[in-house]
Amino acid sequence: MPEKVVIIGSGPAGWTAAIYAARAALEPLVFEGEASQANQDSGRPPLGQLFLTTEVENYPGFPFAHLQPFLDSAISKELSYLRFPAPKGDEKHAVTGPDLMLLMKQQALNFDTRVVTDDILDIDVESRPFKLTAKQGEVTEAHAVIVATGASANYLGLESETTFKNRGVSACAVCDGALPRFRDKGSVVVGGGDSAVEEADYLSKFASVVYLVHRRDQLRASKIMANRAMDNPKIDIVWNHVVDEVLGDDEKGVTGARLRNTQDDSTRVLEAAGFFLAIGHTPNTGFLQGKFEMNEKGYLKWTTPQRTYTSVEGVFAAGDVADDYYRQAVTAAGTGCMAALDAERYLAAQGL
Repeated sequence: MPEKVVIIGSGPAGWTAAIYAARAALEPLVFEGEASQANQDSGRPPLGQLFLTTEVENYPGFPFAHLQPFLDSAISKELSYLRFPAPKGDEKHAVTGPDLMLLMKQQALNFDTRVVTDDILDIDVESRPFKLTAKQGEVTEAHAVIVATGASANYLGLESETTFKNRGVSACAVCDGALPRFRDKGSVVVGGGDSAVEEADYLSKFASVVYLVHRRDQLRASKIMANRAMDNPKIDIVWNHVVDEVLGDDEKGVTGARLRNTQDDSTRVLEAAGFFLAIGHTPNTGFLQGKFEMNEKGYLKWTTPQRTYTSVEGVFAAGDVADDYYRQAVTAAGTGCMAALDAERYLAAQGL
């Protein structure tokens, strides 16, 4: 028997969609992704990119607090093995990314959401109901589909970058830049577009100095954004350089970066506690190519303003897979709610 709604993805958008769909008696089935090293390395693990972060200070409803008793009571023993190690002592702290995602998953499970730990490799959009093929070969039919597969941050591919990920290496300054570890210390931002300038400008509110490292002698950013970077006294633009290595140690995490001059191959070292990538994101839409309208960056298009409709009737998009601008957990969760409500109304109109 076909499912009423299948949700692909398990970040804030996916779990929020599941919570709303379950409470609407749609009995959602979530494909949360395969728990593989490949998915982990590419930024597509089950529970989304937040599962790869440490403390989350900007998700509403989770201020600094003595969270351990709450987390111990809210997250089931079956999921507790995925918990982030608790801070020593009884100190107040922000919720961690893994714990926040486990709370979302637990909330969806509390309303009888079903979960499959596998990747969807193909959607047959010509058939009704839709046919979804999983990596392990299972074919699932569904009357409605919510795509919430997110987007993966682009990294340089350095071994040292991986070593210090979440210990000073980040792909989201707005998410992490205000953390105590970065305050009043140097930070490095890699990139030359509008996003890189926005990240550097944001970090300049907290860092002692922000080094904006760009491989060319001119920013790709718009003129107004480029001027903003050059006019900011706390932003030091390092022209014609690339990063050879992220420096650090086990105790402090990131301590700096070794750069190489693209013109004469000379090297220099920058002292910094933060290393932020601003070289773009790749939407996780490879399995949807040729079947849906996408923008020039490969993100799914919403075909109706203020609705999560895609170009295929009955398929809805939520979260970063359709958002190349905000890319925040709270906005993803909001569109997950919207997609579930859109799916519920679509199914009602179909008499399902």
